[in-house]
Amino acid sequence: MPTSAILAKPRKDAGWWRTSVIYQIYPRSFADGNGDGMGDLQGVTSRMHVLKELGVDAIWFSPFFKSPQKDAGYDVSDYKDIDPLFGNLEDFDNMVAKAKSLGLRIIVDLVPNHSSDQHKWFQAALHSAPGSAERNRYVFRDGKGENGELPPNNWESVFGGNAWTRITEADGQPGQWYLHIFDSSQPDFNWENQEVQDEFDSVLRFWLDRGAAGFRIDVAHGMIKVAGLPDVIHHSSTMSGQDSPDDVKTTESEEELIARLEKENPFWGQPGVHDIIRRWRSILDEYDDRVMCAEAWVLPLSRMARWVRPDEYHQTFNFGYLETPWNKEKLEKVVTESLEVFGAVGAPSTWVLSNHDVIRHATRMAYNQIPRQGDGVGPNYEQPDEARGQRRARAASAFMLGLPGGAYIYQGEELGLPEHTTLDNKYRQDPTFFRTKGERVGRDGCRVPLPWEAGANASNGFSTTGESWLPQPDSYRRYARSEQEGTPGSTLELYKRLLKERKAFDMGNGEFRWAPEFMNENTLAYINNGILVLANFSGDPVVIPAGEILVTTQHDLRLEGELEHDQVVWIKL
Repeated sequence: MPTSAILAKPRKDAGWWRTSVIYQIYPRSFADGNGDGMGDLQGVTSRMHVLKELGVDAIWFSPFFKSPQKDAGYDVSDYKDIDPLFGNLEDFDNMVAKAKSLGLRIIVDLVPNHSSDQHKWFQAALHSAPGSAERNRYVFRDGKGENGELPPNNWESVFGGNAWTRITEADGQPGQWYLHIFDSSQPDFNWENQEVQDEFDSVLRFWLDRGAAGFRIDVAHGMIKVAGLPDVIHHSSTMSGQDSPDDVKTTESEEELIARLEKENPFWGQPGVHDIIRRWRSILDEYDDRVMCAEAWVLPLSRMARWVRPDEYHQTFNFGYLETPWNKEKLEKVVTESLEVFGAVGAPSTWVLSNHDVIRHATRMAYNQIPRQGDGVGPNYEQPDEARGQRRARAASAFMLGLPGGAYIYQGEELGLPEHTTLDNKYRQDPTFFRTKGERVGRDGCRVPLPWEAGANASNGFSTTGESWLPQPDSYRRYARSEQEGTPGSTLELYKRLLKERKAFDMGNGEFRWAPEFMNENTLAYINNGILVLANFSGDPVVIPAGEILVTTQHDLRLEGELEHDQVVWIKL
């Protein structure tokens, strides 16, 4: 049973990013402004008012840079231009201006671990000799074996298969190999190269000067590789791009654990990456009120907290929390640990349940065991219990949004959108699907375009023409925004109320403690700035304590009523 000790206190110097609710837009799938079936910046600008009405503070965009789109924009060919799929720099400027008029900020997604193989630098490397300055911008190595026919080491791609590809040299002979921790179309930069470092300084300033409020850094635990590129010792965490809780041995000290993980995972979480972070932080500190958030898949959370020390990132996504199931004991443990370890370095915890890389939590929580990150759910898999997933997802959202710190919302979760679990293989685009020959269906199911107006056309209003780069499942019609707007008990109205009360009571900057006096064996309760958040996980209904009901997932709940299982209520005491 948790104690009633105070785990978080308000800060007088709380910047906007410490308490913000940030909405993630996947540009392909938010809104199509020109009818071609692909979401774009004009579509975002035209629909941005709904985000203001929702109550968020900022918008983080997945990449919209110029790209061949082999990995949905995470393969960048030009870091200082907009891909024509999404518009142009003028569209970006107009979008920033519209956001500013609404009191919203725009956060740009930066991809520094790798570029596209179509980037001018990589093309120059292919046409240059081994050992040249052009090749030194990337990670090229001679192969092993009698004729260099074997890859330089045993590293595997996060997307499946080998992490090395052999090129053909100018003379037509098989040549060196280049490293790609992700797809073969995404060669890794050599971050020991001063030219690479200087170029990304320039990229940061380019977007900051155009009005970006900051950056979400892709693969923030990557970039630096162990000298000599030794073989991987431990495969389970390396292949998925993250450390596993199973990697933690109870007999190890924290320092011993971190040292072991650094050794076993020679391209994840190396100490040298912190020098890069500090360099970037010094640039952001030249500007007013800007922020960086790390996508750092590292555990334990005490290690993740090293990414948000005072001179490094402002935030990092709390993937330990994201991967925690809807379970009383596990949630109590991860929340307590998060508040303690992030607070110890002066950083807020940043809560998140879904994003463009994971199964939507409305589907994930329908299962008793969470599938591996990046795998997805396909039509040949056991299909989810939709009702259970919806109930638990709404409860998980209400529980999360009452916590102190920042929070991230992935587009569509405010509608309760489930994963598209029956997407036909002919539509799939995720490299994971192709590199594993369909063994892992990948992430397309969480990236399906949003339904805006039910039955308006084939895409439920995502596009004026009904076109859609990925088809929506039939169920999306009943989840459309038009079906939920103003409807009591809808997930959309629940999110609006949660965000309204969160802001009204400054819960992002609140004083937090567990409240064991309101718990039993099936419930978990905390108090944040005088607001009791009570969750019932299983078993019989529980009588709620006296007070004013501010918001609840059980929309027919009344004073002196009973809170059912998988439901949450906020009560002003």
